[in-house]
Amino acid sequence: MHTPRAQARLFLENEKAFRLGALPTEQSHPVTATLSDTMAKSTVDGIETLMRVDDDIPPAMQRIVADPAFSQLVEALTEAIVAGRRVFLTGCGATGRLAILLEAAWRTFWQELRASWPSLYATLPNREDTFVSVMAGGDHALIRSVEGFEDSTDLGRYQLKEAGVGAGDVVVAVTEGGETSFVIGTAWQGLEAGARVFFAYNNPTEVLREHVARSREVIEEPRITKLDLFTGSMAIAGSTRMQATTTELLAIGGALELALLDVISRWAPPEAVRPLGLPARRAEDYPRMFAQLVEQLRRRENVEAIAGLIRWEESVYRKQGLVTYMTDRFLLDVLTDTTERAPTFRLPPFRKCDDAVSARSWAFVKNPRCGTREAWFRVLRREPRGIDWPMSVYESLNVVTVIRNGLPRLNNAEIAKFVIGNECDPSRFEANDSGLAMILVGGEITQQGPLREAFDAGFAEHAPHFARTAAIGIGPSRPDRQVQTVFHVACELADSPLQLWERLAAKLVLNLMSTATMVRIGRVDGNYMSHVETTNKKLIDRGTRLVAHLAGVDYETACYALHEAMHEVAHQDRTTKDAPSPVAVAVERLRKG
Repeated sequence: MHTPRAQARLFLENEKAFRLGALPTEQSHPVTATLSDTMAKSTVDGIETLMRVDDDIPPAMQRIVADPAFSQLVEALTEAIVAGRRVFLTGCGATGRLAILLEAAWRTFWQELRASWPSLYATLPNREDTFVSVMAGGDHALIRSVEGFEDSTDLGRYQLKEAGVGAGDVVVAVTEGGETSFVIGTAWQGLEAGARVFFAYNNPTEVLREHVARSREVIEEPRITKLDLFTGSMAIAGSTRMQATTTELLAIGGALELALLDVISRWAPPEAVRPLGLPARRAEDYPRMFAQLVEQLRRRENVEAIAGLIRWEESVYRKQGLVTYMTDRFLLDVLTDTTERAPTFRLPPFRKCDDAVSARSWAFVKNPRCGTREAWFRVLRREPRGIDWPMSVYESLNVVTVIRNGLPRLNNAEIAKFVIGNECDPSRFEANDSGLAMILVGGEITQQGPLREAFDAGFAEHAPHFARTAAIGIGPSRPDRQVQTVFHVACELADSPLQLWERLAAKLVLNLMSTATMVRIGRVDGNYMSHVETTNKKLIDRGTRLVAHLAGVDYETACYALHEAMHEVAHQDRTTKDAPSPVAVAVERLRKG
């Protein structure tokens, strides 16, 4: 076995392709450079500082929707839907979760059309299965990215091929950095299969072309259409779950919505469609509408509501408690933000029901209306798609990092062990001062009838176990629920067949809440993720650069220190609530000299 210093030397000598410090998404945003100090002095000022970075998105979106590549994407999506071909959205980590989110939104539209407007549905071709998400590591990776998948082009190729991509399909390969090997593999596989391929990324095209060879090869392939979604650096350096993924949701979700609206208008007469209340929308509407949403969220009363929510959650954690969110329609949106906190801030990831040893996640999410099997179906709007490949597949693809600890357990049975249904879980409330919060978005807040009754009854059944209860409402109406504390973020949400504006509002609020809470807890230094995970080559590079910046040393010194800390931390007990971060350990050691 290599020593930590030998491993660091191998990384320095052999993994230069994963040195990504030149990419703007990895760099510090000047607006938030002193975020940790600002947030320590005033939560409200810290929130307003974070919000200012979202101002980068509308002008970038104006450029994006004016780019011929955007209209080509809308056209390609429309043609595929009409022809009955399939659309594959591929991603890894945050972009993989985005792919699954948009597939669920697409399926929700068709399922609810069938349930609520059966006569109209019967006149339309069934296109529910048109949209297919392909996430590195399968649906299991919704909870946590699978080590080794991100770094493998061959795994991207294989996973998309297994999903059934073929001639005439559309592949939209999305990578925030523009350099993720798995996603690049899906682009090449789509091209080989005869699909129309789009490559979307959040760094400037010329920067990628200059600094990343694998990205340059895709960019210079004329048969692949490039979508440059660059908005600038992230509010937290390298945390692409924030502005990068927000822009992807707005741009790709908007393109899909425009295609859907076009197709429905072709297939059904206006009088048949009118009762659905589908909006008339143009590409240039999206930047303007997003700017309006951001302006609503930054109203003083909303900032104070979000600040109150942050203080509520922070106080739970500081007293060693846990937070459990209960939600229904937008459970996938809440799950996405919640699970992404683990690698960003090195928090314990979600724990399976048969694991009584690992630390419990600080936050978790459940649906109070139904059991776990149904909850997973409601999250995905289909049965889960886990991965159950034999060892021979991994061996044939030569992905040593994936199988070094044995055959990965990524199948549906393992996914079901994440108990997100209404089953009672004492581990969530045994800790002192734990909190239970319902999250309601848009029309859910004022919903009446059996669905609300089932939700409220499920919440009420769990509430007595928790020291604190709260309701979080994101939308025009204030929640009227029997809880100790209500937090209302008031905003008007435009109509959308894919619930695009509800999802954007929820994402912005949840990103603010989870990020600001972790800043106040001490998991961010300036605007750097001082506790980031180091579970793949990209993250090791990011961790090395963080150590170098925070400790004031060169890259090589930081790399050796980080690998020493990684080795030390790997042998420490991770069953406690607050596991040590190798980045923080390395920084502290170097600062002490």
